[in-house]
Amino acid sequence: MNHKWLEWAQKLQAIAQNGLTYNESPFDRERYQQVRQIAAEMISTYSNVESSYILDLFSREVGYATPKVDVRAAVFNSDKILLVKEKVDGSWTLPGGWVDIGESPSNAIVREVYEESGYETRVVKLLAVYDRNHSRHGHPPLEFHIYKLFFQCELIGGSPKTSIETEEVAFFGEQEIPNLSLSRVVPSQITRMFEYYRNPDQPTDFD
Repeated sequence: MNHKWLEWAQKLQAIAQNGLTYNESPFDRERYQQVRQIAAEMISTYSNVESSYILDLFSREVGYATPKVDVRAAVFNSDKILLVKEKVDGSWTLPGGWVDIGESPSNAIVREVYEESGYETRVVKLLAVYDRNHSRHGHPPLEFHIYKLFFQCELIGGSPKTSIETEEVAFFGEQEIPNLSLSRVVPSQITRMFEYYRNPDQPTDFD
């Protein structure tokens, strides 16, 4: 799925954010604000989301513009993979979420798995680093540029427990994967996690 308009809008937003970070000229800052407005209008036009909402999201971003980092865990038990059901869309995903400032990716994924599923885990290996924008993955468009880090995590304790974000927790075999929350994970990525489970010596996948 190719969303060239989204790539252009994200690049314009990055130019605007970097310009507003490093330029003190009131005339240039006004131009960068206009560039940010154009980026918000581009996304609004193609996504049916109000441009004011997009502009507000962009305005909260400060400092040099870089991709955000999302972490996801592949936790297996008896040949089945752990999934959690999101309250927001009623679909399933690998447990995970944003890495917080000051937090390492491995600590973030252990925290996210516990918060969303109730299970305690230990990070074993970085399996994949994917650019969410890449057409090979087929995620629906999102306003921010995101890198997705997939970790293999070993189950070491805990018990199934839902959270403020999740309403079900379960393990699924490869042939029984339920409807996925495609904004978070897509079928090809689940398939790739099972490939790593069967062949753990494969090198890290990327892009």
